[in-house]
Amino acid sequence: MTAKATKTKTTASVKSAKTAKVARTAKVATTAKAVTPGPVLDPRALNRATLHRQLLLNRSPLSACAAIEHLLGLQAQNVKPPYYALAARLDGFTPEALSGPMAEREVVRIVTMRSTIHTHTAADALTLRPLVQAARDRELGAFRKGLVGVDLDRLAGLARELVEAEPRTMKELREALLVEWPDADPQALGIAARCKLPLVQVTPRGLWGRSGQVALTTAEHWLGRPAEPAPAPDATVLRYLAAFGPASVKDMQTWAGLTRLREAFERLRPQLVTFYDPNGVELFDLPDAPRPDADTPAPPRFLPEFDNLLLSHADRTRVVPPEYWGRAWWGNVAHRTFLVDGFLAGVWKLDDGHLVIEPFGKLTKDQRDDVVAEGALMLDTLHKGTSYDIRFGTVVP
Repeated sequence: MTAKATKTKTTASVKSAKTAKVARTAKVATTAKAVTPGPVLDPRALNRATLHRQLLLNRSPLSACAAIEHLLGLQAQNVKPPYYALAARLDGFTPEALSGPMAEREVVRIVTMRSTIHTHTAADALTLRPLVQAARDRELGAFRKGLVGVDLDRLAGLARELVEAEPRTMKELREALLVEWPDADPQALGIAARCKLPLVQVTPRGLWGRSGQVALTTAEHWLGRPAEPAPAPDATVLRYLAAFGPASVKDMQTWAGLTRLREAFERLRPQLVTFYDPNGVELFDLPDAPRPDADTPAPPRFLPEFDNLLLSHADRTRVVPPEYWGRAWWGNVAHRTFLVDGFLAGVWKLDDGHLVIEPFGKLTKDQRDDVVAEGALMLDTLHKGTSYDIRFGTVVP
């Protein structure tokens, strides 16, 4: 009786152990299935897809305004970069194609993503700026010591009255605000006005071949219509993927300077397709978006400093080879760059009648010839009638 009971107990223990082993195996299999990457896109595949979305694989027939809208704006800390960015992307582009719409207030220069100046269409200036307003409000936290005792809502109202009465330089705006808050830090007062209000740079600033200091007014006043309510991020996610995808949540957060966008991606997941990069990071994309073959030819392109292509992903290996990381910067200075075979290949500058091209690595003869031809096209597009000698040399000291 005792022996039988012991045998039954032993058998039950064996079955229990087998069941536990099967359960553990199933759990491991389920876990493995959950993290097993789906289709993987290597850097070259991501490169070609991104170049296509960025209008850099083939020049586009789009108008300047349509291209700026598609690209969700162009980085524009300086006046000339948007012109170089469009010259690399559009077929038949001329400087007047951007200067004209800017003079007509169809496009404007305004602080939006990452607290940097972008050239946007009028419609995007009135919608994308509200989208990133929370980030601009958080930015003020870094300047709170210089704003002790300052009522920010009152500051915004006073600053609006000042710049809508007439466009003001930042110096003029700071001085006027300092009268109201003499103990505040002047620099912090100016930054507070820039963060609280959608300030645009009025023309002639931004026009090709024209000079003009930075004078500011509100987007609503300059464009003659009120700002739109802050859009739900979902629509901007779809636009971002159309211009920069396939991309991860972190990629878009890097581009926008925003956080907590995961929920928007998850809401959109049923509409999207997913891939993985070689590190297992999930990438989202639009189902019908172009994803050219990784071997698709990519001609050289000359890009301005701070081009969106180089700044709009958390993982930039789709454009920047790891060995060249940081080479396009020297201290706080960003250099103009050029692409060969779709990837960052060097820097360039215009200097005393010379287009100086500095490759980071060895180029074949055919690649050098193609780079020179593209450089000549860029010069003819933006500096027609000016003689430049094209040579390979040193750009970064």
